[in-house]
Amino acid sequence: MRIIKSLIQPLFKTLVATIICTALLIPVLCFSEELETEHLFRIERSKNANVVHYHAQLTPEGKLKPEKPVIAYWIMNANNGEKEDLNWIEKKMAYGFSVLYDTKDDFWIMDLVADIQRKIKVYKANERYRAETLIDGRPAFIDRIYIKSIEGGMRPKVKYMELFGKCIKTGSNLYEKFIPV
Repeated sequence: MRIIKSLIQPLFKTLVATIICTALLIPVLCFSEELETEHLFRIERSKNANVVHYHAQLTPEGKLKPEKPVIAYWIMNANNGEKEDLNWIEKKMAYGFSVLYDTKDDFWIMDLVADIQRKIKVYKANERYRAETLIDGRPAFIDRIYIKSIEGGMRPKVKYMELFGKCIKTGSNLYEKFIPV
């Protein structure tokens, strides 16, 4: 009897530990949603090397996540490339955006707080999500926006903006520099 008890007791402890671990892990596995993202474009600034990245956020089926199709975050190149969320002021005053779904034409319309004086269309093209806007009057997949600002006062003053991208029809590089109104 002692031999059987000494053999069963470790097995019983292992079984109980397994059941407890499984019970704790099931909610994590079932309710945590690891979403895939695809890079859309970035905003670079004259102030420092830190860059804001904008990504399409995808569901496991590869569609844009309806509740939050686009996300933005910092890559702090001035601080070893760490990833950091935008804070409330940055979202409301500089790098935030709104996104609305166009049911008629099946794409998302993105409007940046940083007034680039045009809307951005987000949709799937060539098996990946892209951001389209006008650059130099032509439809283009936007790659990056550069903002030259003058520091001082309550808020920096934007001196000019530059848009960089690829022409949708030809694939050639497009560039536009403008002074925001």
